[in-house]
Amino acid sequence: MAAVVFGLARRARIPALTARRSNTTVMGLFAFVNGLISIAIMAAAAWVTGEPFVFPSLGPTAFLLFYTPTAPAASPRNTVGGHAIGAAAGYLALVVFGLTDDPPALATSVTAARVGAAALSLGLTSGAMVWARVPHPPAGATTLIVSLGILREPEQLLVLMLAVVLLVIQGFAINRLAGIDYPIWSPRPAGPTPPRP
Repeated sequence: MAAVVFGLARRARIPALTARRSNTTVMGLFAFVNGLISIAIMAAAAWVTGEPFVFPSLGPTAFLLFYTPTAPAASPRNTVGGHAIGAAAGYLALVVFGLTDDPPALATSVTAARVGAAALSLGLTSGAMVWARVPHPPAGATTLIVSLGILREPEQLLVLMLAVVLLVIQGFAINRLAGIDYPIWSPRPAGPTPPRP
């Protein structure tokens, strides 16, 4: 994240910020501002449209995009792919356990079917992300949001994915503006692995 702050400060020609780029206070302020802006944009979209543009797993995704932008899990491919797998697995679990029309578990109670749906969705999400090589830890929360019935309508899942794409676009713009080589789609290949002793 220090590189992001340094890049933005350099482009904005703010020498005081570039001189203190490793300062914890400056880094915390940068994280605060980006978190505030990213979720405020989504919350404004939710307010204007009445659609669920804000959901719990968007917060950890924003943190990855702005704190560790060059990590593979923060790449657009992993972010979008991971959340898509999570949403699909969560919905499939609802279908398998006959819960597509049931109210959210938080509004009623946790039943055996809901436990099965949550377990199946998380298992499917974890396995599918590994198999597809798109690990993105916040997608584990997305699948539970769906399998617990918090967001369960297909239209809501499309809005969920649109919110993820909008957040990735914001992450791309800010990281590139800061001079970070944030990937266009796939994670950057890792450097050579040092030989083992």
